[in-house]
Amino acid sequence: MQLDYDLLIVGGGLAGNCLALSLKDSGLKIAIIEAQTREQLHSTHSGDRALALASGTVLMLEKLHAWQGVEHVATAIKQIHISDQGHFGKTRLSAEKEQVDALGYVISARDIETHLADLVAEVGIKVISPARVVGIMSAEDAIHVNLKQGNDSINLSAKLLVGADGGLSSVRTLLDIPQQITDYEQTALVTTVTTKLPHRNTAYERFTSSGPLALLPIAKNQCAVVWTRTKDDAEALMLGSEADFLTELQRCFGFKLGALSLSAPRRAFSLSLIRADKMVSGRAVIIGNAAHQLHPVAGQGFNLGLRDVVHLAEVLLKHINLQKDIGSAEFLAAYAQLRKKDHDRTIGFTDTVVKVFSNEWLVMAVARNLGLTILDHIPQAKSVLTRHAMGLVGLATQLHK
Repeated sequence: MQLDYDLLIVGGGLAGNCLALSLKDSGLKIAIIEAQTREQLHSTHSGDRALALASGTVLMLEKLHAWQGVEHVATAIKQIHISDQGHFGKTRLSAEKEQVDALGYVISARDIETHLADLVAEVGIKVISPARVVGIMSAEDAIHVNLKQGNDSINLSAKLLVGADGGLSSVRTLLDIPQQITDYEQTALVTTVTTKLPHRNTAYERFTSSGPLALLPIAKNQCAVVWTRTKDDAEALMLGSEADFLTELQRCFGFKLGALSLSAPRRAFSLSLIRADKMVSGRAVIIGNAAHQLHPVAGQGFNLGLRDVVHLAEVLLKHINLQKDIGSAEFLAAYAQLRKKDHDRTIGFTDTVVKVFSNEWLVMAVARNLGLTILDHIPQAKSVLTRHAMGLVGLATQLHK
């Protein structure tokens, strides 16, 4: 049977483009299906968001030769300062003490998305855009995909379909994969502030009674803000004046960076933990935000999604070398099982942090502050936490292949 493609990737964002680039020399005939045009993708509000890239993620991007083109627009995180509002506990993580250049980097989603899309175009990978997937059917030896492109209907076939089309994944919906959703009853307020004092490449994570507040260093004397509040508080802060917003933000964060002023619009996003019941259905697999969406507290969402990409590319390349069917049930089940441990660990860690640090029960508050204080004085324990924050846990093997 003559197939149109070996691999169809739905989603021309971060995950989809990284997967395509990982497989550019594999010999596979690949196409990316994207619902929006390049211009639409470039102009979306989501492009304004700041991504905190763990050092492990940067190493993965370097392997794709994708980091070198955006390193100059990224800001290094040299220190991480963790504290608990109204309590004594705090700890500090340092790149210098870990003998690394940086603990991570902050970059705008638009910068890295644009660069990855440019690389995909440079290597000649086919992009079908704008086009929507409206039908999927797995057969024994192929998967058939129906696209809607303008008024035209297009039918394609491939050995494997990868859904990398984000939280509102059409692939996941068409495959009837259920999700488990935990509503945190919280909203993330996102903006950018200019600081009176220099941030000195320090990322701040401050836990408050209503949720975590992160200030991430970006441009000189500017920080990206990710501020978690209860839904009612967030609504009031969005409806109120910029002056009221800044007053409350300053109260929660303090004056470590001097007076703060807004330098970008305020945006609000509801927060939930969302996890698909499974990653595989027939000859299709979902990755990244299509499979899991995390609370932003530890900045692990994109990092976890990119590990999905890297692992999938690695096992695909091995399978290709063995001349085996890349869409077989056995292969996809093995991949899903391979990713389960990382998903469980990262999602569990993030969920626990949210619950422990959004709780003002006295015993819990005392325990977590003792923990932060003790951690600050035990170099070995701090090093373990730092490696987790850098996304290096469990990466040593794959990065040296």
